[in-house]
Amino acid sequence: MDNYAAEILFVAAVDKEAAALPEGTPLLVTGIGTLPAAIALTEYLTVAREEGTLPRRVVNIGTVGALRDGLDGVYEIDRVTKHDFKLDILTDIDRYLLPKVIEIPVTGNHPVQGLATGDMFVSDTATRDRLAQDSGLCDMEGYAIAAVCQRFGVPVTLLKQVSDPANESSVGKWDDALPRAAHELHEACVKSGFIAAH
Repeated sequence: MDNYAAEILFVAAVDKEAAALPEGTPLLVTGIGTLPAAIALTEYLTVAREEGTLPRRVVNIGTVGALRDGLDGVYEIDRVTKHDFKLDILTDIDRYLLPKVIEIPVTGNHPVQGLATGDMFVSDTATRDRLAQDSGLCDMEGYAIAAVCQRFGVPVTLLKQVSDPANESSVGKWDDALPRAAHELHEACVKSGFIAAH
């Protein structure tokens, strides 16, 4: 397990989400949003592929908003969509697009939810209710990370901790939720065997 864990790359949007990981854990902090996540991970994996050191797995840890009441703790993502990409398809242009939904195999160690990714912090009930029709959680990086890993042929796991209810009450509270998030994400990684217990 230790050799396996050494070949895992952890990816987080901000360092506080990964603050509880053991010192020396391979970690890529991408910044917030789909473009920073895609650019940073693509750069990393491109160099790793050239050097023959692609990770065996990418584990994306991070915080999410809950799109449905009663969701709390850490969830593993089994499907992710890009909720703010809208294009009416009238021709065969869809062959130039990334998939609407990326399905992700799960470990079976955690409760599972679908994830909606977009370049906005969801903090209004109308958007929450619209996204909740297809997904239980929302974030700003998951789809991009899954898409990059799919392109490079690297397995990916998305572990997401619910930090807020993705409504009007969420504004200004995200930063305060990060210490708890980091602790719960660390415990989830231990449970999955991605890092050793200590």
